[in-house]
Amino acid sequence: MAKAPQPAAENPEEFTDLQRSTPAQSAAGLPAVTSSMKHALRESGAGRALKSWLGLNQKDGFDCPSCAWPDPDGHRAATEFCENGAKALASEAANRNRCDSVFFKTHSVADLAAQTDHWHELQGRLTEPMVLRKGATHYEPIAWGEAFSLIAEELHALSSPNEAIFYTSGRTVNEAAYLYQLMARRFGTNNLPDCSNMCHESSGAALKATIGIGKGTVSLQDFEEAEAIFIFGQNPGTNHPRMLSSLQTAKRNGAEIVAVNPLKEAGLLGFAHPQEVSGMLGMATPLTEQYLQVKINGDMALLKGMQKALIAAEAEAPGTVLDQEFIDQHTTGFDEWRTAVEAVEWDELTEQSGLNRKEIEAAADTYRRARSVISCWAMGLTQHTTAVACIQELVNLHLLRGNIGKPGAGLCPVRGHSNVQGDRTMGITTNAPQAFLKALGREFRFTPPTEPGLDVVQSIRAMRDGRGKVFIALGGNFLSATPDVKVVAEGLRRCRLTVQVSTKLNRSHLVTGQQALILPCLGRSEKDGDQFVTVENSMSIVHASHGKLEPISLTVRSEPAIVAGMAKAVLTEDDTPWAEFAEDYTLIRKRIEKTIAGFDNFEQRATQPGGFYLPNNAKERRFAQDDKAPFSIHPLEPLELTDDQLVLMTIRSHDQFNTTIYGMDDRYRGIRGERRVVFLNREDMTARGLEPEQPVNLTSHWQGETREAKLFLALPYDLPRGCAAAYFPETNVLVPLDSTARISNTPTSKAIIITVAGAN
Repeated sequence: MAKAPQPAAENPEEFTDLQRSTPAQSAAGLPAVTSSMKHALRESGAGRALKSWLGLNQKDGFDCPSCAWPDPDGHRAATEFCENGAKALASEAANRNRCDSVFFKTHSVADLAAQTDHWHELQGRLTEPMVLRKGATHYEPIAWGEAFSLIAEELHALSSPNEAIFYTSGRTVNEAAYLYQLMARRFGTNNLPDCSNMCHESSGAALKATIGIGKGTVSLQDFEEAEAIFIFGQNPGTNHPRMLSSLQTAKRNGAEIVAVNPLKEAGLLGFAHPQEVSGMLGMATPLTEQYLQVKINGDMALLKGMQKALIAAEAEAPGTVLDQEFIDQHTTGFDEWRTAVEAVEWDELTEQSGLNRKEIEAAADTYRRARSVISCWAMGLTQHTTAVACIQELVNLHLLRGNIGKPGAGLCPVRGHSNVQGDRTMGITTNAPQAFLKALGREFRFTPPTEPGLDVVQSIRAMRDGRGKVFIALGGNFLSATPDVKVVAEGLRRCRLTVQVSTKLNRSHLVTGQQALILPCLGRSEKDGDQFVTVENSMSIVHASHGKLEPISLTVRSEPAIVAGMAKAVLTEDDTPWAEFAEDYTLIRKRIEKTIAGFDNFEQRATQPGGFYLPNNAKERRFAQDDKAPFSIHPLEPLELTDDQLVLMTIRSHDQFNTTIYGMDDRYRGIRGERRVVFLNREDMTARGLEPEQPVNLTSHWQGETREAKLFLALPYDLPRGCAAAYFPETNVLVPLDSTARISNTPTSKAIIITVAGAN
């Protein structure tokens, strides 16, 4: 008898209904408002939507479950949210459909896997614990206690604690994250991979080694005082829309804004504020003075070119360009670094960046004229082999004129998930500082493991090779977020047990181990009795979050309660008061206060309107090495391509947040009704004999290996020659597992060498 096929790990290879229009020249405005209302009404209706909106990002409300952009310290508007925040909230507050026991009895796992990620999103909230038993085709209900016992049974059956993997998404609240890392370490492992491993791990590594802290150094107030803002490899109109308000304010205050991105993005061109009459009428504030369409992987060449131009300007007018006092007092290695930069030829810089010398020098001139400069960046810098080096080159640029630790200036890695930074602060890391481990051991009377744990890429290898046998995910959609999908699916299937703590159905529930659990949790917007939780935003503000909506079901539990329930079942000889932690989060915050620096008087400060800032040494110009920041020297490393090859970067659509697909449109890029598209330079299409909307297959090439993603529609778009872009997770299959950034081990999802050929 033939073996039944495994549930599909990827979206169906089929087209839906492509409709094209001219790409937008500005973001937000009335279309953003109507889109927000459409999604809210579709998911939950007007009453529940209105109630949720009134609590979103308010000082006495709950934190947005979307991005980590901060809220104002002072006055907040009644509608302190953006389109994508509204979409995320609509998704979480959904109550029209439910994935309950009846749903899972009706649909087999294989049938569910045959549907698209967008279809999964529309099925509503998960409402009760479910189990997929060995050999079963359908999930069935399971009691919470039995689910925790199953987890304990499988963990206790392991030959080593290091055969367990404890993954965390960026939406996990501080209290749950703290308990989760404590549970893992009390079990005996530092296998705590998280979504940071796939995004800003490169930022953390680069910043920690230079300025001494793996976080940004700016506040919202700095945006009001900045004279220039550089935005590298980021699309705020889609990924961090509330940032546009800060950019608009900066622009109105006289700041010059320079955008660096291979694609022309609406949110970098203009912003029509939906809370202003002019914005609602479609009148947008132009944002960027200069838009540099750098080639993919060309950012380092641009940065070196700007540095080279500044050094030359200083030589022509000594004492007028560089901040020599700052360099002497707060940095090391300047002379050696300057020699290395001067040795780089302009031909190399223009060839690799895809920009001409005049464009690079104009950007350098903008930087030179500004007394205070902020640089922002996201995945466009972090997901390359040279990511850490590139970000350190950006640090070099800021060191030249002392643009760290003064008003209106600093470094701003723009985080994605709403508490991804908080999770790291709480100890979700594979290589925690020794001081933290000692404090944890002292407080809970045990010896934490010190051997570094497995990050995301290492965890995938371990599961693939049979060394990772139990996989537990506290949120997220691991399968669809990771590279090399076929390998990830193989690894998950080899596990004895996979566990997903989730609010909505996703593909990671369908590609499972021999047994699988779905544990439904409360959303950020839902009441948790009289309890509150805390989160940390992208600018190191920790604040309380109080859910306002009635829970979707009486059966769901909070994240802290689920983690505590697992830990109590697993750690039977442990005297940690897990049950008490589940009942009273104040007790968790007391332990955080005792073990993590910067959380003095945590309970009191968290309840203050707007929360509190964590310490940031770099803001006080106390850096990594004897309070000095080193200049970093790195060579240029161009990608080597054959004549028929292109460089692909994976991107989000506007109706998407990470792996969650809210809709099938990408309004700003002029795409509706389709996700299986690849954006190409028109000349590159002509050279390959491709017509607009022609079906093509994409093949990636890495160290003699090939991977294929089939059936995409080729679309001409404004981006440099040699470059291509397509949506993830559809193209994650093209990203080689072992192609990662040096030091950070982040997958290189923004620099995939591909060929494009017509589909048969």
